[in-house]
Amino acid sequence: MAVDLSFYTSPLSEEIRDEGRAEGRAEGRAEMLLSALDVRGIGVTDTIREKITACPDPELLHRSLGRVFSATTAEEIFGE
Repeated sequence: MAVDLSFYTSPLSEEIRDEGRAEGRAEGRAEMLLSALDVRGIGVTDTIREKITACPDPELLHRSLGRVFSATTAEEIFGE
């Protein structure tokens, strides 16, 4: 009996993989952002921590990471 593997090469399957990759990048960048804030000694409220960890956009998190080095508060990173 042959197994139909066409789903794994379908556009839907590729879209699912792409979403998983973006989610993984966002999680990794959120961890880096929180680590950078910790290293700089910048306190993070539960609200900001949730905003960082729930963010699905790896590019937004990447830009935010760049602002960590000039910010004095976590709120400054997001323009709050």
